[in-house]
Formats: sequence, C-alpha cells, structure tokens
Amino acid sequence: MNIAIIIAGGTGHRMGQDIPKQFINVYDKPVLIYTLEGFQKHPEVDAIEVVCIDGWHDIVWAYAKQFNIDKLKWIVSGGNSGQESIRNGVYNLEGKCSDDDIIIVHDGIRPLVDATVLSDVIVKCRKYGNAVTSLPYNEQIFVVDDEISTVKYIPRETLRRVSTPQAYKFGKLDWAYHEAFEKEIGIYGSSYTNTMMVELGERLYFAAGSDKNIKLTTKDDLEMFKAYLKSDRDNWLK
Repeated sequence: MNIAIIIAGGTGHRMGQDIPKQFINVYDKPVLIYTLEGFQKHPEVDAIEVVCIDGWHDIVWAYAKQFNIDKLKWIVSGGNSGQESIRNGVYNLEGKCSDDDIIIVHDGIRPLVDATVLSDVIVKCRKYGNAVTSLPYNEQIFVVDDEISTVKYIPRETLRRVSTPQAYKFGKLDWAYHEAFEKEIGIYGSSYTNTMMVELGERLYFAAGSDKNIKLTTKDDLEMFKAYLKSDRDNWLK
C-alpha cells in the first residue's frame, strides 16, 4: 500500500493573510485541494492522510467531499513544528500499515506535484527503501568568510536541491521518528524527514524533481502559482 501524508499544519505568517496559506482560495479552490488532487489522481496512491491545524479538520473533510477527494482516510492534528506534525502523522499509521508500505511525505503548500515525480519517488523507494525528490543546483554557492566577502565556493556539481515529495518504507520511518524524538536528533529548527534520516545515519536516494514543484511561502510564490495554473489550464485543470 502507498499512503501519502500531506503536511498542512502551518499557519503561514510569511504570506501575511488572515487564514493559513494552505486554505487560501485560488480560482475558487483552496491551495490544499490542488495538492490533494495530485495524489487523488495518481493510480499508485492508495490513501491520503492530512496533518492539519486544530479547528480546520471539519473544513478539510468538507472540502474533500466537495472536490471528490475520496482517498482521504485520516486527518490528524499537527504539532508545534514541522517535525512534530510529520511525527503525528506517522504515529497515527501505526497498526494500519505494514513495514513495507510506502509512505509519501509531502508539503500541503506544494500544489503542483507532477505525476511523473510521484511515480519516480515511489519506484525509487520500492527499490532502495527511500527516495527524495531532487534537482541539480544551477547557481554558484559561496561560503561567507567575514560577512562581506568570501574566499571559498562549493562546486555546484556536488549539490542537489531536495524537497517533497519524499518516500520511505513505513517500518524504517516509524523507527526513525521514535529514535529521533527519544534521543532529540534531527528534530529542531528547519529539520525535516530527510535531514533527520541523515543525522540518524541513513543513506538517502535521489528521485526525479521538477522546477514547477514550488512551495507557496510568500505572496510572490502565490502569484507564480496562479501563472502556472493559467498556462496549464487547458491541459489538466478541471
């Protein structure tokens, strides 16, 4: 079984809106629903779990019914951080998943996940035990020396940009979150499942990515999302 955990527990202060950014309507549809539709339409995704802010659960269920997201099976409350939210989602699947089931972790505010990206992350996870969406890094990266200058750069050929979706076998993922929170490893700051896994000594495997898979953090990101929707409307938008 392949299960998606969609993380929609953030409040989105940087977007500067009155409601969490995952619930902002774009062309009469919430951002979160665009995200869920990518997983709903994919033939290899069997079920969806949403990790959501308290007080919004009934609204998510209502939206799922309105937009025919019938793969949605569970809604779980988020935590005080991204890692706590993912942990809550993973723990909720205990007793529901086998160790070899594939769990796909994805940000609810990445609404343009491509079907080919989802397929590749599932294929790579099935083969290697995990998979992280990635892209080459095309800019030059320099290391700060004294705040205003640098004498060192990192060859971009050695870098990859990693985002969601990410996929992990459930047994390993469940073990990792118990281990990380018991030992306080890889759970603070901007830590995510991928960085936590590396801090726990796990090797990660790259899967395909897409530049269109943007994360909606600021108003500019929202405008870019609208532009993508307009350009693709004839091809895939209902």
